[in-house]
Amino acid sequence: MIIQPIPAERKQTNIARSAGVVSVAVLMSRVTGLVRESVMATFFGASQLYDAFVLGFRIPNLTRDLFAEGALSSAFVPIFTRYLATRSREDALRLFNLVATAIIMIVGTICALGVVFSPQLVDLFAHGFREVPGKYELAVKLTRIMFPFLLLVAMAAQAMGVLNACRKFGVPALSSVMFNVGSVVCGLTIGFLIGPRFGIPAIDGMAWGVVFGGALQVLFQLPSLRKAGFSFSPAIDFSDPGLRSVLRLMAPALLGSASTQINVLVNTNFASAIHDAAGQVMNGPVSWLNYAYRFMQFPLGVFGVAIAAATLPEIARSAARKDIHEFRDTLSRSLSMVMILTIPSAVGLAVLGPSIVGAIYQYHRFTAFDTQQTALALSCYAAGLAGYSALKVLVPAFYALDDARTPMFVSLSSIAINFVVARYMVHTSLRHAGLALATSAVSIASFLILLWALRQRIGGVNGKELLSTFWRTSLAGMVMGCLCYTSSGLIHHSLGMSHTAAFSDLAISIPLGASVYFALCKAMRIPGIDHPFQMVSALLARTRGNGS
Repeated sequence: MIIQPIPAERKQTNIARSAGVVSVAVLMSRVTGLVRESVMATFFGASQLYDAFVLGFRIPNLTRDLFAEGALSSAFVPIFTRYLATRSREDALRLFNLVATAIIMIVGTICALGVVFSPQLVDLFAHGFREVPGKYELAVKLTRIMFPFLLLVAMAAQAMGVLNACRKFGVPALSSVMFNVGSVVCGLTIGFLIGPRFGIPAIDGMAWGVVFGGALQVLFQLPSLRKAGFSFSPAIDFSDPGLRSVLRLMAPALLGSASTQINVLVNTNFASAIHDAAGQVMNGPVSWLNYAYRFMQFPLGVFGVAIAAATLPEIARSAARKDIHEFRDTLSRSLSMVMILTIPSAVGLAVLGPSIVGAIYQYHRFTAFDTQQTALALSCYAAGLAGYSALKVLVPAFYALDDARTPMFVSLSSIAINFVVARYMVHTSLRHAGLALATSAVSIASFLILLWALRQRIGGVNGKELLSTFWRTSLAGMVMGCLCYTSSGLIHHSLGMSHTAAFSDLAISIPLGASVYFALCKAMRIPGIDHPFQMVSALLARTRGNGS
């Protein structure tokens, strides 16, 4: 089967359309994710219980980025796409079954070991919990409950990779919605309806909800997999060239994709030992960082992950044809689209953070002080949003070129740098927010190093155009930020710091800022500024076509 090249403009329209489909699905996922976090904030606030839950979820959830949006997709999709393009459907099905069986065997073993060694993992990632009575023991119990989520998310990630390679983006992106809905519904049912009858604490019920939500995420994709011609049948052959190629890329790809998540875990360890003025370990910093990180994940998923998911199959096909010119142009346009969409998002999160956090979380046990501290961390995370989103596009480009070592080395370096910077920042006046700032700085540095390395590898990345896009979008973002800051200040001056003021601020400042930003970008004739509108128009056309 010969892959025919697609004209550059049509290719970018295809990427915009695919990214639009993923963006809408991921938007729904992030909205339901915020609902899930809002439920947790309402019932548990920034308390000892939620600190323990965050750690218990974060340890297995490390693999969510590694597998769903990182190593597995980056290693599996290029090779699987190559099979679809150059081999028979039977060969592709065999590779699917071999990889799925290997995932169950390898990740299942890791999962079992994680349950056994949960006490050591909690000590490693949150040693400060031992200073608070009962907190360490609760974190160990919740970690053990939620560790099976690791295997479920790995299985869901492979299904996502297969469907994306088949140019089916909506269902896999929506699978995260199923996780969020399932985890909340099951968690509330077990924790507050069934649990009290059997002595199950509410926080334990929410942990079981995570496991049931992970299972629903897998089951939701199975019909689409069968429709595409892929159904699971156990197969073991570690000598198979395709499986060996995936595994060969997976090991360094795990490290290449892991840096941010490992840095978050390292920072959680530092945050778990932050002391108050009286010298006591504080309950709150771990929760504040987690709530802020969730907000940063919103535009990251809607824009960064969506564009990366749509770009990877296209650059994998270009790499398979050894068409470096097409590879370079596709990657450069996708990076430009990331900048156009994430720079204003970062400015908006930093400026409107207090209103965003207050409107979503500030109820019952989540106090105004929690809102203030979470918003501070959010502004520091936002500083690295563009770099982190660009990494989602850039790292898989190396795997498409069959180079997993370069991202691995950069990732290992970033982990070491983050440890040093975070250790210093946590002792400054920023404390927990300094940890978020360290994560952002390392993400930006990693992106710049990888961009330079890729430029050396393929003879350029259209750097002048990217730099021009960056400066012009940054200028438009600064003007937008000043306008939103003024608008937000006037609204809160008139309405105070109530929920009404927060919602009014978001309802007025966000549309106002977005309108001004895109008007300025159009006036400055930034290349690619029409791509977001192509995403929307393609989705509307798709909706009308489905409805006719």
